[in-house]
Amino acid sequence: MEDVVKAKGYLTLGSRFRRLGERLQAEVQVMAGHYGLDLPSSLFTTMHTIDSHGTITVGELAQALGISQPGVTRTISQMEKLGLVTVKPSKEDRRVRHIALTRKCKLEVDRASTEFWPRVERAVAEICEPLKRGGLLDMLSAIEGALDEKPLAQRGQRKTEKAK
Repeated sequence: MEDVVKAKGYLTLGSRFRRLGERLQAEVQVMAGHYGLDLPSSLFTTMHTIDSHGTITVGELAQALGISQPGVTRTISQMEKLGLVTVKPSKEDRRVRHIALTRKCKLEVDRASTEFWPRVERAVAEICEPLKRGGLLDMLSAIEGALDEKPLAQRGQRKTEKAK
């Protein structure tokens, strides 16, 4: 069956980016499982941002991530339910909330940042290497084709794992 999203080119570019983003996140989640990380890959960027600031407000986090405050609020609520962050109102302004990683999450983020995220970055860079020339749609096709050929989990294996 025809891939309509791919066939429609620029008309469905947003859908294609979303599909690619979801696919990459799903593949990173598979990789995370191989490393024993019990953290949702969709939250890695948020966790990294909070970790790099120590404590951050919702507004600062929204600005750092380039997303809306309501979007950040939903994400923080999800993270709070999962026990990944603590949320404390500001003493100066009760409307301002300070976000910090829980101790357990901080330990996992520390491990991910040294053992796991560099492998993800190398695997994605490997996929993107041939894309130095060509148009955007060709580049997207190359990324999708590279993922079809060899998923991130295989590209980012530990040295002790054998290629499948």
